[in-house]
Amino acid sequence: MRRMIALFVIAAVLGSLSAAKPPAIRAQTEFRIGLVTDIGPVDDRSFNQSAWEGAKLAADKLGGIADFIETTDPEDYANNLRLFADQEYDVIVSVGFALGDATFEAAKQYPDTHFIMVDVDAELLMEGKGERLSNLTGLIFPEDQIGFLTGVLAVRLSRSGIIGAVLPTDLPPVVRFREGFEAGARFAKPDIRILATYHPGSLVVAFEDPAWGAQTAAQAMDQGADVIFSGGGKTGNGGLQEVAKRTTADNPRYCIGVDTDQWFTVPEAQPCLVTSGLKLITEGVADIIEQVAAGTLKEANYIGEVALAPFHDFETVIPEAVKAELLQLQADLAEGRLKSDGTRPE
Repeated sequence: MRRMIALFVIAAVLGSLSAAKPPAIRAQTEFRIGLVTDIGPVDDRSFNQSAWEGAKLAADKLGGIADFIETTDPEDYANNLRLFADQEYDVIVSVGFALGDATFEAAKQYPDTHFIMVDVDAELLMEGKGERLSNLTGLIFPEDQIGFLTGVLAVRLSRSGIIGAVLPTDLPPVVRFREGFEAGARFAKPDIRILATYHPGSLVVAFEDPAWGAQTAAQAMDQGADVIFSGGGKTGNGGLQEVAKRTTADNPRYCIGVDTDQWFTVPEAQPCLVTSGLKLITEGVADIIEQVAAGTLKEANYIGEVALAPFHDFETVIPEAVKAELLQLQADLAEGRLKSDGTRPE
């Protein structure tokens, strides 16, 4: 059940911090899941939304409830997590690399609540903190592998020999995707020209700037790029939509989305959207929560799956040889026969 927790300001106690009003105390037999978004709304048609769908899916399967808090300021991360923990929620999901430190501290303070960090390496985080916590799990993905596949596909579709990437920030998961994208592109065509740009702003705006995403995609196309990968919340959506506006039957341009199948979440991009580099966030979040409820979760990190979304209207545009190549490369990457830097083990 979707419940929005209203935001309010506790001026006398927390100064200028904005926080979500905690829900009424419910029966302790009801399994409760709380989700704290990264900067931006839960219905961002990308990362936050995928995690929220996973929380709702798990709640439905377990006969429980799921609530969320939308973060509007990084200063609120710890307080938003605490609001759920103080109400003794069974599982709290934090979405995004930026919440890692705050989630670790919350897990220390509330050992009876299980915390799931989406896109945060729990093993690495705990190693850096010098302390292991049994109630902390990281949902991580091989972004470099899916980036590699999208890079190969971009090259196979390009007629100009120039491709672009619109990127929200240089956080580690995004960097891994970019490095994989560039390696895959060069694997397919060593002399390919790649125009890749990170958003220059802070986390507060990096995922929330569709105008910058559109402008950056436009600049890449003005320089000859005819295939654009654009990812990262509303910023990435802006880039996809700009490519869609510019594509024509006589001069087709292609775009590639990320995280979820953006054919459905950003229908405005359908004129150019060939596929999306999927991180199966919804399935990963739901599975971890179900394992927590069953008491079967053992590892600190859960490795989520990646895949290419269906080609939809572009099914006949992609040559069968390219489809076969992508399937083979995906298998080679998954099984270790190919590294995401484009080299093969000796």
